[in-house]
Amino acid sequence: MVENPGMETHIHPFQLYQARDKKLTPFYLHSSPEFHMKNLLASSEEFQNIFTINYCFRDEPTSPIHRPQFLMLEWYRKNAFYTEIMDDVEGLIKYIQKNLDTKNKIEKFQRVTIQDLIQEKSGFDILNFLDKKDLKEKIQKDFKEVPLPDAECAWDDYYFLFFLNIIEPLLINYPYLLLYEFPAPLSALSTLKPENPKVCERFEVYLKGIELCNCFNELTDFEEQKKRFEFQANEKKELYGYELPWPEEFMQTLKTGYPRSSGIALGIERLLYSMFDIQNPFFK
Repeated sequence: MVENPGMETHIHPFQLYQARDKKLTPFYLHSSPEFHMKNLLASSEEFQNIFTINYCFRDEPTSPIHRPQFLMLEWYRKNAFYTEIMDDVEGLIKYIQKNLDTKNKIEKFQRVTIQDLIQEKSGFDILNFLDKKDLKEKIQKDFKEVPLPDAECAWDDYYFLFFLNIIEPLLINYPYLLLYEFPAPLSALSTLKPENPKVCERFEVYLKGIELCNCFNELTDFEEQKKRFEFQANEKKELYGYELPWPEEFMQTLKTGYPRSSGIALGIERLLYSMFDIQNPFFK
């Protein structure tokens, strides 16, 4: 149980209550161990590379690749750029292939920017459409098969409607695809690229079209993170009608000094599903 489960707009936690001094105090099941792992990383020089495997909880619809309670492998490297974790993921996959009887062998480990992938598959530069009005008009004009709601949406909603309907179905053709340098509006807790602030230093890996993991070159700027959290809190309230407590403990960690680092969260059951052809990875 945690006081704040994470601030992402579209991730929904399970709320519960604990009796304290004859009062019910609200808590949440964590959607990720991220905040507490970062607190640990900042607490001592003894902690350099840390990991955890544990259950996470998200109040989202069940599907063949998602259940509300799932196993997550999460790890962080202090004083490391996120390209080192790119190598970690490839190394993990290669180790599994070498030592276990995987059904699906990956020989080509491809790395592609989001900009290049969309340019190749859909013929336009996504970085020229970072205004939500421009992106909406582009979708309406050239991708009429994408279902757009009547109500106005945020930029990331238009992006994901486009990506999930046009791009993601094509990713099944890639045994392994690492997508990096996401458009800046999707920066979340990641840094912007100094040479090109239109993109953020973040990556995801897809195995046969299944999203496996999400990595950030971690943002350490207190004021910038505060702005992003405030924006996400307002979005959540406007879109979903509820608010979460402010992440006081994590913000204090940033304020007192969070070290340069990179971190990643990887879905273990999705890894089993993709590499071993286990059709029921959740062991129902």
